[in-house]
Amino acid sequence: MRGLFSFPNPVNEISARLVATGALLQAVVIIVLDRLGYPGGWWLSVVLAYGFVARVLTGPTLSPLGQLVTRVVTPALNRPAKLVPGPPKRFAQGIGAAVSTTAAVLALAFHEYTAAVIVLAVLAVAATLEAVFAFCVGCTIFQALMRIGAIPEAVCEECNNIWARQRVGQSA
Repeated sequence: MRGLFSFPNPVNEISARLVATGALLQAVVIIVLDRLGYPGGWWLSVVLAYGFVARVLTGPTLSPLGQLVTRVVTPALNRPAKLVPGPPKRFAQGIGAAVSTTAAVLALAFHEYTAAVIVLAVLAVAATLEAVFAFCVGCTIFQALMRIGAIPEAVCEECNNIWARQRVGQSA
């Protein structure tokens, strides 16, 4: 059971970007259905939220999107993996879980569709940044929290090494 509730470390950045693409597409479909006057599309937000929660708890293990990406799409691309630390990616998935769950609750429990669209649009922007530019908003927040000591360095020793290398590379 302990292995079930784990998150991969390191993470293949290609897979992370593909999962972000899937989350982006789901968010866009929900928003478009809402704008077309089909509020029933908001039930898809439950699927989106479930995916984020599943990935936070188990990595790709219980996430249908995570399974599709890691077992089918990434291997089919036949590209070398670019490995990145897992803890910041898990933190980012947690933010996605909070945001997507908020959108689902706003729409389905309170019928606040406009607010839910705004919340999902924020998620879509973050997913676009990850999918297109490999810029992980959650990872950046994680890094900032580590710098101020809110997240102990022991949570991600590898992060310190990677971010130190990036700072050295930026100053050169």
